[in-house]
Amino acid sequence: QGQLVESGGGLVQAGGSLRLSCAASGRIVSVNDMGWYRQTPGKQRDLVAVISSGGSTTYQDSGKGRFTISRDNAKNTVYLQMTALKPEDTAVYYCFADLRGTYDSRFRRSWGQGTQVTVSS
Repeated sequence: QGQLVESGGGLVQAGGSLRLSCAASGRIVSVNDMGWYRQTPGKQRDLVAVISSGGSTTYQDSGKGRFTISRDNAKNTVYLQMTALKPEDTAVYYCFADLRGTYDSRFRRSWGQGTQVTVSS
């Protein structure tokens, strides 16, 4: 069973950058997809980016060209590098990872606690 702890959020001015980190811990045997969702009040949680175990990436249209997702398999960590941030990027960002632990016969999705990203005008 794994747990995800994320960090890196904060307040940044429009045009600035942030890098979010999300580390999985526990008795993890294998990690499949990892990625990020974001959520604003009154809206559903929307996918931002995902990276497969093989390194294939997909991005939400709004983040293409500005966001980069990456992972460090040795650290069981996924990152989201965000540049040229816009006020519209303001949201709580949640990481996820599909994990298989010692006692798991299949991958199970785990979620981070969320980190607030606020982009000021």
